Amino acid sequence: MKINVIKYKSNAYYEVLELRKEILRKPLGLKFSKEDLALEFDQIHIAYFKENEIVAGLILVPSENGKIKMRQVCVATKMQGKGIGKELVLFAENWAKEKQYSEMYCHARKNALAFYKKLDYELVGDVFIEVGLEHYKLVKKLG
Repeated sequence: MKINVIKYKSNAYYEVLELRKEILRKPLGLKFSKEDLALEFDQIHIAYFKENEIVAGLILVPSENGKIKMRQVCVATKMQGKGIGKELVLFAENWAKEKQYSEMYCHARKNALAFYKKLDYELVGDVFIEVGLEHYKLVKKLG
């Protein structure tokens, strides 16, 4: 198993995109627009490979004041509950630390709160609606 930063519009990018569609969008009846995907050109794409298959991925979006946003975290259904999500997030945190980011944050769905709390993310603010679901802002200081 290995985790790597991958290039936008690479074969690996499109594999992670399919996983994102299956895990995050399809259950909500949502699709990505060309405009949504075009905005990802300067974001950091990370993929988790098991042998030659991509089984998880996430995106990092640099923000202001040393902060970076983690988004679109997904793990293939058959691989959930095996620690892959944790390894993926820890890799992303280490990458962000190496690039001198001081804080990582995300907008997490309610069903993912426990996952992020186990990784020492702190809840900030009140619940809000994003893509039709309740979400929470979670923050972790990197350092």
